[in-house]
This record gives sequence, C-alpha cells and structure tokens, in this order.
Amino acid sequence: MSDSAEQTPEEDLPETDEEWRERLTDEEYRILRERGTEARFSGEHVDRKDDGVYKCAGCGTVIFESETKYDSGCGWPSFYAADESTVTLEEDNRHGMSRVEVNCAVCDGHLGHVFQDGPEPTGERFCINSAVLDFEPDE
Repeated sequence: MSDSAEQTPEEDLPETDEEWRERLTDEEYRILRERGTEARFSGEHVDRKDDGVYKCAGCGTVIFESETKYDSGCGWPSFYAADESTVTLEEDNRHGMSRVEVNCAVCDGHLGHVFQDGPEPTGERFCINSAVLDFEPDE
C-alpha cells in the first residue's frame, strides 16, 4: 500500500511518470496511471463494511463515504454516489465496450467505471478498484 493516506489532496503531486512510479505500488500505478483493473473479488475493500471514507491512493482526496457503499455482487467495491467535485467522468470505448470511466478530479488517476444499474437514490453503480482506494475508518 502506498503512503498516500498521509498526503493531502493536491499537495506535492508528482509531475513526471518517474515520480508517480516512485510514489505508487506497481499495482496502483498500473490501475491509476495506465487505466488497468484488478481481478474480480481480489481487492481488500470488496467486503468491507466499516464506517469511514475511501480516499484516492494517488493523492489522498476523499472520493466515497462508507454509507454509499453497497454489495452489488460485481466483484469490485461499489458505491451509489460520489462527490461530484472529486471525480471526473469520461466516455471509455476501449475493449469493445461503451462505458463511463471514473477518474480522480485532483490527480486524474483512473479509479474504475460508473454504470446506470445501481440502487436508489441515484441509480448509479460506481464500480471501483480496491487497489486505488485507501480506507480511513471513522474515529
């Protein structure tokens, strides 16, 4: 796991690819910077039910609150809402699919994808890689 939990958003963000490689683990780099994904049901946050916040492993920005997490059965942590100021959404037509990619608004790291098959109140399912989230429990 990276030391990004100690970072504050936008503070000392890497400017070069080499600096990103130094900051992130190999898996974090592959997902955040190269738009990769982790294997289904392999991530540490898939079954997490603790109260707290989920932060971007690249920059420490709080992306999700635990109360928006739910079990979608898809194999990745799923959330029905994200703070719109902390994520950007982009059309993603790679791999012969039409999806909406979710990126961190601060460091532009790839987090996962959002689908329109989630629960109320939003109807959205943010399908996010565990490896790019640092969890901070409530005190």
